[in-house]
Amino acid sequence: MTGSPSSAGVSTALFTDRYELTMAAAALADGTAQRHCVFEVFARRLPEGRRYGVVAGTGRLLESIARFRFGEEELAMLADVVDDATLAWLAEYRFSGDVDGYPEGELYFPGSPILTVTGTFADAVLLETLALSILNHDSAVASAAARMVTAAAGRPIIEMGSRRTHEAAAVASARATYLAGFTTTSNLEAQRRHGIPTAGTAAHAWVLLHDDELTAFTSQVKALGPDTTLLVDTYDIRRGVELAVEAAGTGLGAIRIDSGDLGELARQARDQLDALGARNTKIVLSGDLDEYAIASLRAEPVDSYGVGTSVVTGSGAPTAGMVYKLVEVDGRPVAKRSSSKESRGGRKSAVRRYKPTGTAIEEVVHTADVDVAVGPHDRVVPVPMIRGGEQVAGLPTLEQSREHLCAALVSVPWEGLKLSRGEPALPTVFEGM
Repeated sequence: MTGSPSSAGVSTALFTDRYELTMAAAALADGTAQRHCVFEVFARRLPEGRRYGVVAGTGRLLESIARFRFGEEELAMLADVVDDATLAWLAEYRFSGDVDGYPEGELYFPGSPILTVTGTFADAVLLETLALSILNHDSAVASAAARMVTAAAGRPIIEMGSRRTHEAAAVASARATYLAGFTTTSNLEAQRRHGIPTAGTAAHAWVLLHDDELTAFTSQVKALGPDTTLLVDTYDIRRGVELAVEAAGTGLGAIRIDSGDLGELARQARDQLDALGARNTKIVLSGDLDEYAIASLRAEPVDSYGVGTSVVTGSGAPTAGMVYKLVEVDGRPVAKRSSSKESRGGRKSAVRRYKPTGTAIEEVVHTADVDVAVGPHDRVVPVPMIRGGEQVAGLPTLEQSREHLCAALVSVPWEGLKLSRGEPALPTVFEGM
């Protein structure tokens, strides 16, 4: 879960909202800063039409908590925000509490205790914005990506949305989509920072640069070899396919189609490639694809997909809607009772129940003082992540989290994987609340 060497020492302390610091300052002043508190991250509901959510960004969050330090530069900036006593406290700040949560790559449902932060009020309240900004973004992207992977039914997907989002979000998105089962990304920083395989060859600009399409294709093949992917829809697609095979021979790796009626064009291209003897040349489709478009192409002769804008924006749900709420103070449950934003007090855990066949049945969310039976096929979902401010050893790697999600999706009842609207894939049962 380590970050890149270039970012290892960069403070994350200002990746927060001002009111986190002013609350800490006020608490230090009135003596409540040291009260023992439990904060919880959860989502009251799933985005409209979704049956499950995917927890992503946990690894990035743990790295960011380790770098949540106030150095001279940060303290100088805050001199007009908080008083001198708070500045002195911030200079020594190190999160010293505990964090438990759903492991990265886990599924979550309404009310799931995705992350539990335990410590003093001042210790824990500072982490609210950092935790939510990372988990809300990465989980939204991973949840959308997982639906696309299901829709692709085993066909590879490349993430190529870097040009459609913020440059930092592009790297986080690449990581989240890889976690969800995408095969590669176009983003090189994601490869450097997270070890994600990259892919990509040329854009339409490459073809337009040359005097004609054949010259562009021939040059690309010469530089990258016949196993390259040639973009054939700059001009006439049928002519483009013909010239692609002429340039690379029947051993051409792939063609990419980025516009038009993709299903019809894929069928025509497959017939043409076969007639030209390029039976092993693959067809890659891209161009405003989302999970619904991918599902509609399932019966077509497509070998892989390229997805950009829709996945880096959560395919219509750019945030997971998670909140960070105080649920316990000095062992006493507390809860917000607003009719539209109700929460449940008390520290919680969760047990996921399964049939002997491995199919998940329900999510049981319970308060810590309730003894919930765990059957032979059931599983306690939250795991320790930080103890006494130090990251727990042996937490899963990105690759292991990717495998975990794959297994978790297999356990979901088949109707829970549908793209159509419906109830969450698993019902959430609350005990002790």
